[in-house]
Amino acid sequence: MPDKRVVLVVEDDPVIKDLLAHELELSGYFVVTAINGEDAAQILPATPRIDLLVTDIRMPGRIDGWTLARLAREKSPQLPVIYTSGYSPLQGMEVENSVFLRKPYRTSDILKSIDQVMGPDQGH
Repeated sequence: MPDKRVVLVVEDDPVIKDLLAHELELSGYFVVTAINGEDAAQILPATPRIDLLVTDIRMPGRIDGWTLARLAREKSPQLPVIYTSGYSPLQGMEVENSVFLRKPYRTSDILKSIDQVMGPDQGH
């Protein structure tokens, strides 16, 4: 497993997923990606360490971002979560130690949110 912090990015738009993964890698993170909640739910138990979950809320399939965060917390109860969506979030659905970012967002917004949920300088 890499020395870098591991971020699981779950995004059904391949352009956004690839761009975000690239920007996070440039910022010093090791990135694992999934295109939907079902793929991410299979990655969670197979990946020895995930330090942060960045997930879209609305994705095709039966596992949305809210459900995925709860599944991830079963493995890692303190896992920080950043939710993203172009739609308004349903208040009360988020897990503790999480942040919501409305799309479109800038990479700097994601990095600020990472500092917020993980603490500054934790990923680099």
